[in-house]
Amino acid sequence: MEYFLYFPRYSNYAGLAEGKPVVKEIDRIKLRRWRKRGFYSETVLVKHLQKNGYNAVRIPVSNPSLSPLPDIMARKGAHSYAFEVKNASYYAYFPKKQIDKLFRFLNELMPGDTEHKHAVVAAHLGKKWLFKEISWDDWEKDKLPDKVRILKRDRGNFTL
Repeated sequence: MEYFLYFPRYSNYAGLAEGKPVVKEIDRIKLRRWRKRGFYSETVLVKHLQKNGYNAVRIPVSNPSLSPLPDIMARKGAHSYAFEVKNASYYAYFPKKQIDKLFRFLNELMPGDTEHKHAVVAAHLGKKWLFKEISWDDWEKDKLPDKVRILKRDRGNFTL
């Protein structure tokens, strides 16, 4: 069975009209490589957390869905953490929808007080990691920004 995918930037319209596959092998390789970047960063962060005394797991079904699942869930002592991870070269953007999912996960599925639950966005920028914890007050008062941006030159407000 052959699949016909439409990538406007890479498409060959003549192939679409002739009923031939539009996606070339090189396009599939680029798509796989793009997906592996996120998987790699998530795996590296899990190992980094475990090395620092956290119990951490990557949630493999954390895809663009309506389910409130983070990329990584971690615990250390009485504290629970939900991480959203991005791999980038200079800056990373975290949309409001993804941050909201972190809080929904912590609120609906993790027992305990909000003081022991932490929503953290993590940017893997080359060899550098930056972490930013998002405030519960912002989420409870519906004042989350449209997107959170982490630049390579920033300093995070959360350390392992």
